[in-house]
Parts: sequence; C-alpha cells; structure tokens
Amino acid sequence: MHVTRRTVLAGTAAAAALTALPAVQARAATGATPAYRWRNAVIGGTGFVTGVLFHPSVRGLAYARTDIGGAYRWDDGAARWTPLTDHLGWDDWNLLGVEAIAVDPAHPDRLYLALGTYTQSWAGNGAILRSEDRGATWTRTDLTVRLGANEDGRGTGERLLVDPRDSDTLWLGTRHDGLLKSTDRGAGWAAADGFPAAPTAGGQGVTFLVAAGRTLYAGWGDSDGTAGSARLYRTGDGRTWEAVPGQPTGASAKVPIRAAYDCHTRELYVTYADAPGPNGQSDGSVHKLATTSGTWTEVTPVRPEGGDTFGYGGVAVDARRPGTLVVSTNNRWAAVDTLYRTTDGGRTWTSLKDAAVFDVSETPFLKWGEDQPKFGWWIQAVAVDPYDSKHVVYGTGATLYGTRDLRHWAPQVRGLEETSVVQLVSPPVGEAHLLSGSGDIGVMYHERLTASPSRGMATNPVSGSATGLAQAAARPSYVVRSGWGDHGNGAFSNDGGRTWAPFGGQPAIAKDAPGPIAANADGGVLLWSFVHWDGTKYPAHRSTDNGTTWSEISSFPKGATPVADPADPTLFYAYDTDKGNVLASTDSGRSFTVRAAGLPAGDSQFKLVAAPGRSGDLWLSAKWNGLYRSTDGGVSFTKITSCWASYTLGFGKAADGADYPAIYQVGSTETITAVYRSDDGARSWVRVNDDRHQWGWTGANITGDPRVYGRVYLATNGRGIQYGEPV
Repeated sequence: MHVTRRTVLAGTAAAAALTALPAVQARAATGATPAYRWRNAVIGGTGFVTGVLFHPSVRGLAYARTDIGGAYRWDDGAARWTPLTDHLGWDDWNLLGVEAIAVDPAHPDRLYLALGTYTQSWAGNGAILRSEDRGATWTRTDLTVRLGANEDGRGTGERLLVDPRDSDTLWLGTRHDGLLKSTDRGAGWAAADGFPAAPTAGGQGVTFLVAAGRTLYAGWGDSDGTAGSARLYRTGDGRTWEAVPGQPTGASAKVPIRAAYDCHTRELYVTYADAPGPNGQSDGSVHKLATTSGTWTEVTPVRPEGGDTFGYGGVAVDARRPGTLVVSTNNRWAAVDTLYRTTDGGRTWTSLKDAAVFDVSETPFLKWGEDQPKFGWWIQAVAVDPYDSKHVVYGTGATLYGTRDLRHWAPQVRGLEETSVVQLVSPPVGEAHLLSGSGDIGVMYHERLTASPSRGMATNPVSGSATGLAQAAARPSYVVRSGWGDHGNGAFSNDGGRTWAPFGGQPAIAKDAPGPIAANADGGVLLWSFVHWDGTKYPAHRSTDNGTTWSEISSFPKGATPVADPADPTLFYAYDTDKGNVLASTDSGRSFTVRAAGLPAGDSQFKLVAAPGRSGDLWLSAKWNGLYRSTDGGVSFTKITSCWASYTLGFGKAADGADYPAIYQVGSTETITAVYRSDDGARSWVRVNDDRHQWGWTGANITGDPRVYGRVYLATNGRGIQYGEPV
C-alpha cells in the first residue's frame, strides 16, 4: 500500500459543503518527536504462530514467526519474546507477515527473515532481512517475487535455509517463482539452476527446505497433474537436483508439510496432508527416509478414518535422543488435535494430549468460555529444545504452548502479541481504562494494561470476531457490542463491559452479517448496521428496548457506521462512503436525511467520528483525501490543511490549559505516515511514535485516554494493541 500525496478537486456540491467554516491554517509538525514509551496492552498471543525455531548451537535462543504479526526472539533469562520487526512502517505493511526464518549454526548471531504477507498484485514484493546481531539491527534486500505468509500453506516448514556447506549460500523457496539462491548471504538472489519442479497456477511451490547432513531436501506443494508426481527433491552438491526415489504417493501424501532430520539415526521424517492447511485438511500421514539406504517407512501414529479427519503438520526431532520426535495433527475437530511422541523411531507413539494438564491463568481467554482449555488447533509449528528434551513448544491459532516435563503445559507467549485489533473504547470512568475488540477473539475488558484480562474474552454469548463496540457517552456503564457469537451476535453490558448479556432478539440478517453498532448518549436507542464478510450491505435496524425488538431504518445508508452524538441523545450521524454524503437523524435514529454532499467517496474505510462532550462536532478521516471537520452537525465541512492524509482519528484528555481534547491520528503531515497528537484542535501536530515503533498498517482505530493526558491506544493489524505514554 504505497501512499502518494494527491490533490483532490471538489465539485460544486463539495465546494458548497466546504465553505461555511474558516480555513484552518496549515502548520506542519515541527521539532523533535516527544519522548514516548510504547508497550503492548497485554492480551497474550491470540494469533497464528506459524513457526518456531530453536538455535541448534546456542542454549536458550529461539525465534518465532507469525502470519501477520512479525518475528520474535526468545529471551530465555527473562522468559519472554522480543519483537524484531516493529520498525516496519506504513508503506511496508505487507512485510509484517513472516514466510520463513533461517539461522546459521556456524555463526550464532546471524539471522535471516523472508517477509511478505500476500502474493496478490496489490500487495507488492517480498523482502529479506539480514542481521548480524540476532535481529537487533537489519539490512534489507527487496525481492522481485511475492511471498505469502498469510495465505494457505503458511504453517508449512521453513522455506529459507543457510546451506550447511557454505554460510554465504542461502536458499529461498517461493510459492509461485520456484527456488531461489543467494551466494552473498542474502544480498542478491537469482533462480537456482537445475531445480526441476515448475510452479503451477494457484499452487504452493516450495513448502520447506531442510538439511540432512550435507544434502538439501525441498518439499514441493504443486502437482503436474500426473499420478505419483514428485513432491520431494534433493541435492547433494547444490547444483543438480533429483526427485527422491520411492517417495510416498497418494492422497495422504499429497502435500509435504514439514520435515526434520535425526542426525543420530540419519533418518528424515516428513509429515504430509492432502491440503496445505491450516484449513481444509482431511487426510495425512508421516513417513521416514533412511538417508543412507534410501528406504522409506510409513510411521503414521493414527490414520484418519470415519468422521475423524485431519492432516499431519509439525515435526521436530530430539537432538539429544536418537529416534525421539514429536509430530502434530492438524485440522482435527472431531477428536481435537494433539501431539504424538515416539522414542523408538515411530514404531510406537504416545498422545501427549491424553495426560496434558493446562495452566492458562496467565491468559484466561484460552478457556473460550469453558471450564478447561482445549489442546489447540492449527498445530503446525512444533519444536523441541536441543538442550532440554522435555522442553517442547507448539503453536496454535491463538497462542504458543510450552512444557518442561511433557505433561504440564502453559502459554509461553509473553511479549508475543499478535492480534488484528479493530475496536477500541477508553471509558471516562470505571475500573478499566480500555475495552477492545479484535478480529480474532472478540471483546475484552482490560482492567490492567500489563496483564491479560482476568475475565478473558467477553462471554454470554462467547465473543468471536468483533464488528462493533460502543459506549453510551452520558451513561458510560452501558456498553454494546456486535460480532460473531455462539448464541447471537449482539450483547449489552450494564457494568462498563465487565459482564455481558445477549440481546433479547436480533434481526434475521444479524446471523450472517453482523456489522457496526452504536448507542445514543443515554443508551436508550441502538442502531445496528449490517455488512456481510463478502461486502454485501443490508438495511440498518433500530431498537429502543435494549435489543429485544428491532425495526428497519430504510433511510440509513446500507453498511454505513452509525455515529451517536455524545451530548444530544436525539442525534445520530452516518457517512455514506459510496456517495460521499453525511446524513443526520434528529429523531433518535428513526429517519436520516442528507446534510452534506460531495465529500470524498469510494472507500469503506473512510471514518466519521464525533468529538467527546460536544454536540455536532464531527471529524472525517478520508485517508489520502485528507481530514475534514464540521461544527454544525454535518451541514458543512472544512478541510484541515495541517495534514494531507488521515486514516483514523480519536480523542483523549486535553493538555493542561487547552480548551479542546487532545486529538490523535494515524496520518501524514509531511511525507511519513505516523502517529500524531494535536493539542490545539488540529492546527499543528507532533509525531508521537518513532522509527523503531511503526507496526505496519495501523489504520483501523486510535483513541486517547480521557483520564490520562498523553496516553494513546493504537489498534494494529497484527501487533495487538500498542499504547504510548509520555516519558
């Protein structure tokens, strides 16, 4: 998403709407960035951990990768993860997805990352980050190909490998562009000569690269359409490649997922599934290759049968004990996923789930509203500590679990906060300074910012992906939420979000298309908008009995976000992003009429927000079209000239002596898209983040704290909730 500055010419209607207020004079942010301390508001994971890699020659050193939340380094002494890619900024949002990690066993401080979240044309190319100090600093090489860390197959093995024969040589497996090779430690890349497999449209390409002694193996996820087509290749000299003879075929071995080499027994273990995963797998198997003799043996712990369908995912060998390894099932919903462990090379297996005891007191949301947590799902990342045979970790779609005795498990996830956050509310009173809603685990009540919410995610009903979260401005104990739930898609709270109750009823469309929701100032009226995940928009509905009954609002623009006036309970607003119109209701949401026309249109992410404590004070973030303000309830708007782009905007406690709330935004005042604060009503801005704290795409939501001047909460797409405070 490369942002370029644009000049937008307003038509006649726009000109009429933009003339009533005096122009705000431009004054770009100047001076040094104020000192801010940035931290995660602790949730404890919540996203898909797609890979974990222990360094083979350094005790206590490990790395983790995620599909949209960057890479992390494990600090064994502090028992927490350090984020390594927060420096990636707005223009590099696509690089927050980590396709693969590689370490150099001969040079412990060297670290390599292959970055790129999507392979579609709009996402841009991938990149390689190279570090000589374990990720403290980086050198970057931009690729000419795209990588897909958040696409199908993102839980397969590491596609990046340092050649064990030469530390200057690296290999990179891609999804659609074959195998690449670098001979200068990742600075330059070219197609690898002699690699025989050709990518196919929509295929997976290389699914993993692994070294077995001095021989390299590459998993291949595409099919040439012929029966028994090769899925595993190898090279002994780095120049000539061949299909591995006798390799498994059939549905259960359709896609090689991961591989691990036991150097003691010289056996290569490979997990297979009938689809790349993490979804869609219904069959799978595990095989081992005796690399000295070329003999293959199937060692599948349990074959899927009947309604118990699944594939196999992670595999990790115990570096200290020959013939000892663990493998994971994946996409097993009937009997629930597990890890199987063998100590005899796969002749017999034990399910670690059967004796597992979980302690999720540090991250209570992992109970999912039940008495006990599940073993997990989307288990494709599995690792065994090479210095501690009983230290096993595995990633799930929501966390990273670890054990030190093969029986007792707990989240090993401190510092690894990967969540796509979409909703933020900072209440003016009460125990919690923050309520949040995410695309992964719904709504949370943050009574502390430094610990995972003690009540976990919102329940009654269990809260899935959040689509709306709103607080009654004059009655802050009343909060409503919308999103995917197990018994209805809307709920209300009378205690500020501590506890919830489902709406007594919901419109029929709410089952399939829950969208944003608003409560008027006194909480007596609710407006609920509906948007399907495919973008289809439906009529909004209104309730005056706390969500028991609902009536359609035909004059409300379909799919728009309802905005309640914070001071007058009879007023609501809406921004029709399709037409560029601001509408208002003066009868508590019964009907809406157009007040301003000709504003920027065509993007559903344009946002209309109301300033706290004031009636009719509206602000419109229109992305690269700029920032607009109305002080007459949307009748007219003035373009704010102190910034040329605004992606999301919110308010916090005013500075001492100021007569207007502090304004926070993600936007652009000069050339860089960053996080800014204004203490003078948007006449001037100061940047409050820095180049080390950028977090990729941050345009979903931002809000200040109404009780603490300078504190700002920022929703990120993959790095959870960031909050900053002046030092």
